[in-house]
Amino acid sequence: MLGNLKEKLAGTRETFKERFEEILRSSKTRDEILDELTESMILADVGMTSTEKIIHSIRQKSKKNDSFQTIKKILEEEIVKILCQFPTDFNINDSRSVVMMVGVNGGGKTTSLAKLAYRFKDQGKSIMMAAADTFRAAAQEQLALWGKKLNIPVVKGQYGADPASVIYDAIQSLKARSLQLLLVDTAGRVHTNVNLMNELEKIKRVVSREIEGAPHETLLVLDASIGQNALIQAKEFIKFSGLTGIFLSKLDGTAKGGSVISIVDELKLPIKFIGIGEGEKDLLRFSSREFVRALLS
Repeated sequence: MLGNLKEKLAGTRETFKERFEEILRSSKTRDEILDELTESMILADVGMTSTEKIIHSIRQKSKKNDSFQTIKKILEEEIVKILCQFPTDFNINDSRSVVMMVGVNGGGKTTSLAKLAYRFKDQGKSIMMAAADTFRAAAQEQLALWGKKLNIPVVKGQYGADPASVIYDAIQSLKARSLQLLLVDTAGRVHTNVNLMNELEKIKRVVSREIEGAPHETLLVLDASIGQNALIQAKEFIKFSGLTGIFLSKLDGTAKGGSVISIVDELKLPIKFIGIGEGEKDLLRFSSREFVRALLS
């Protein structure tokens, strides 16, 4: 995993690496080093709030004459500490489970759902996908294409249909076919966010009424390539009470991978999966230590 992640984080790593090499070649004081680190973190889209918190901790834990390598080690531990705050276990069982994917249109929701479907099918689970984004015809078509490619059944509704009714039909089909896992793709129209949150709450009520403990996971899909703007998007969805974690999409090739840190720090949600490409296999379970090693080594 580490080698693959290093390659995918190349854009963000370069932002740090160039500055690190420059510091190593110099004889800067601790305070000068911390000023350089602050700038590097802002450039990598870590965000001002999280950057200031990390730099403050380094000042508290380091000495005036500490070397860059010592400071770097403290930096690594501080980032890991932020990313490890919340459990990343994925809560699905062997009988019957429901996973919902929420997020704005264009954030990679449908592709991320297909990656999860491939992963769990590969692990031996029987899967069904539900196209509950009935307000964007392309979303249903995209999921249907993934279903055909992965040989996984997809339940769709009429364009403009009540998303909750599509979910209800999908659950009845899941039960009738004795399948284990339903993956739900939802709408993401933030410009009508009040209606959207009401729709999500309605879907959640239908799901919980039909299957005990459902939805077992509700993942917020965020596009890593837009950096701090992902936080602005996310704050709309925090109004939806059922979020259990984050699926970070499009992490490959962005120079804004530092936003991972502030996303966890400010949203108080764990990152559970990361998308690192367009294919169904381009998915990794998130590990804070592996991420930090790939970012800073």
